[in-house]
Amino acid sequence: MAFQKTFKALSDPTRRAILDLLKDGARTAGDIASHFDMTAATVSHHLSVLRGAGLISDDKRGKYIYYELNMSVLDEIAGWIAGLKGGSG
Repeated sequence: MAFQKTFKALSDPTRRAILDLLKDGARTAGDIASHFDMTAATVSHHLSVLRGAGLISDDKRGKYIYYELNMSVLDEIAGWIAGLKGGSG
């Protein structure tokens, strides 16, 4: 199981905040950026890291790109952690 990129992506508080925003559904980069006091380029970098780790996916709809959580990766991580807890008896 290769979680290195995933955990590196999760180590940043801004990226965790982005994931928290996406739990309510897909959002555009502009909408995501409006929640942070940083440049669009910085938000784009965070989105790229999250996408590279498989935590989010993107979908082009017309002239906008929507980002959303990749639940299969999140489920895999949660299952792995639950397995660790199960072994402690």
